[in-house]
Amino acid sequence: MPDMRFAPPNPLRIADRASGLNAVSVRSYNERLVLSLLLQNSSTTRLEIGEQTGLSAQTVSVLVRSLEQEGLVAKGEAQKGRVGPPTVPLTLNPEGAYSIGISVGNRHTDIVLIDFVGKIRFHKTLPNPQLAHGSNHSEFLETIASAVKLLPDAERERLAGVGLALPRRLSGGMDEEAYFKALQAEIEEQLGIAVFVQNDITAAASGESMFGAAKTLSDYMFFYLGADLHGRLVLNHQIYNGNSEVSFDVGIAALERDLSAQGKEVDPLWDRSGSWPDYGALVSDWEERLIAQMRASLHGVGQFVEIETVILSSYAPESICQDICRKLEAAAPQIKAIAGNIVPAPKAIGAASLPFSSRFMVSGN
Repeated sequence: MPDMRFAPPNPLRIADRASGLNAVSVRSYNERLVLSLLLQNSSTTRLEIGEQTGLSAQTVSVLVRSLEQEGLVAKGEAQKGRVGPPTVPLTLNPEGAYSIGISVGNRHTDIVLIDFVGKIRFHKTLPNPQLAHGSNHSEFLETIASAVKLLPDAERERLAGVGLALPRRLSGGMDEEAYFKALQAEIEEQLGIAVFVQNDITAAASGESMFGAAKTLSDYMFFYLGADLHGRLVLNHQIYNGNSEVSFDVGIAALERDLSAQGKEVDPLWDRSGSWPDYGALVSDWEERLIAQMRASLHGVGQFVEIETVILSSYAPESICQDICRKLEAAAPQIKAIAGNIVPAPKAIGAASLPFSSRFMVSGN
């Protein structure tokens, strides 16, 4: 079985002015620098790349030409009307690379295929494996193979890898980890695709930083609302998850218990694509407890660093997340709360970002 490859825990970003190196021996680093800058800014020019990296104009031209030839970077339409010659914006080519993300959730596993700019090209939800009754490796492998087949033959070689996002209980040395190590090995051996493993909440935070609502932010508190509420502190684009897993029993599982006690239908709570029924005051009461816990977490962090922005990521309906954000802002006026927008499977999309991070980006460390 191959060694476990753990993708970097931090979102891979560059500072406002990174130190580029012009030596031929480190050209790969410079290419990563350019790709990271394009990812961070969506569109930029050769001049802006030089200004923000410190690379010479000649070096930038050589790098961009090489990345264009490899199909990773695309030119936009020349922008006229400015002083001097027209400037040509550069963007990542969506078809330049692809990645698969797998996220094991509380009840379901999400599998996605995304392109180089984070757009979902394939998404399927599977039931979690019943470890006591054998595995469903074959279904996982068939689903991944189906996603790969969606790509034209000429683009399949552009598959960067598979990101596997695991919850703490499955990635912290417990018995279930053997199942997922075996799954990782089977993907690599049978499909010939490299697998990168990361904690699921950290992966979700990385996904929002790379593709989502946190793309332009450097410092914020990240909350993931799933069965429980999880938090990550992000400073200078780096994700910090502390020495131990921190989760709070005020998530969707807590709401499920409240609804079940009242005889309410709870299956819609776990539906990735639908909206929730009108549960009335039960949801409002739950949101108040949830917001109280978020404020307590922010207060604890605030003893050490000032946080002005919160990102709330979840597979819960957008209307629910936005309502929570509005109520959090009302309760804590100094906070700007933003609902995440890598939906409907934030952790799977975050998992899919891991091969991109490892293969194409430079670390903000």
